[in-house]
Amino acid sequence: MKDILTRGVAEIIERSHLERALKSKKKLRVKLGIDPTAPDLHLGHAVVLRKLKQFQDLGHKVVLIIGDFTGTIGDPTGRSEERKPLSREEIKQNEKNYLKELGKILDIRKVEVRHNSEWFLKEGIAAVLALAKAGTIQQVLHRADFKKRLDEGKDITLLETMYPLFQGYDSVKIKADIELGGTDQLFNVLMGRKIQRYFGLPEQDILTVPLLEGTDGVRKMSKSFGNYIALNDPPAEMFGKLMSIKDNLIIKYFELCTGVPEKRISELKRLLKTKKINPRDAKMILAYEVVSLYHGKQKAKAASEEFKRVFKAGELPNEIPQIKVKKGKMGIVDLLVEIGFASSKSAATRLVTQGGVRINGDRITNPKEIIEIPKTGIIIRAGKRKFAEVRSY
Repeated sequence: MKDILTRGVAEIIERSHLERALKSKKKLRVKLGIDPTAPDLHLGHAVVLRKLKQFQDLGHKVVLIIGDFTGTIGDPTGRSEERKPLSREEIKQNEKNYLKELGKILDIRKVEVRHNSEWFLKEGIAAVLALAKAGTIQQVLHRADFKKRLDEGKDITLLETMYPLFQGYDSVKIKADIELGGTDQLFNVLMGRKIQRYFGLPEQDILTVPLLEGTDGVRKMSKSFGNYIALNDPPAEMFGKLMSIKDNLIIKYFELCTGVPEKRISELKRLLKTKKINPRDAKMILAYEVVSLYHGKQKAKAASEEFKRVFKAGELPNEIPQIKVKKGKMGIVDLLVEIGFASSKSAATRLVTQGGVRINGDRITNPKEIIEIPKTGIIIRAGKRKFAEVRSY
């Protein structure tokens, strides 16, 4: 039980109450809410999901709230402007892979999966009006992200101010004993306690987990920022992305993303601090451990060997995607966009001018370069991990 309340935990509200509940052997209802704002889950999501798994392993009931109603509003947490609301169709599409990916961490057969449209669509405006009495404008506007937007003269919609109340109402409907979330969700999960109290229910305990910085080393991992490592990334790609994280995040990734014992992590921390281990070698261990969790040890070993072969020896990967293009001659910028190696012409131009593109081993640095694409094909490498054999029709 010690690990569940210490490792990978940022804050616990009503810790003594939660400790007593865990010791009492009471079967707790442990809540996590997820708005399906993107089709893939990533390692940032996995931090809190791994904590949920600890509760599940102790026999508690994990209740997963799929925010198919709240997702149409958009969680304003951490936003400098209003989040673009999603349509029901977008949410449904994004949700498709969620349960499959959640199954990589949780025993999904034992998870109680609920959609908050169950109660909000059924109860309609009556529920909204009841909630409007449960919170105050002063409380909502005291949250840091709203205050910042007000100071900058940016609009805050009334609907956004209701979001924490809607999330809190989920706790009422499923009778949550404890709610988990990232540190950025503290205001929302605290609101759950207030809403439960308003409706005459015991207040849930709260456990928050740290946010995981993405591969850029600065911002929290997010699909929006393009700094994420998806749970469904192929083994070699996942391995490569983990090798690209900043050195100062190695220990944090070990703590939040792996099951490596704390004693071993402390030893790695000491070795890194005393420079008795190269950060690259520590990342090799990290990448192997994480890939093993989601793809198995055999594929993790293969990904490790592939990484060593390709990135240490400078060889080509064993498998290179083949892409066909209609034209036999194209500008390098247009070609990179065409094959999906760059999201825009400006991104492709940056990639070329920064020396990140090679064709048949030769570096291309002129964004105006015209590339001949024979039917026999050329090998294009962009950055460290993207390879393709490109042929013309």
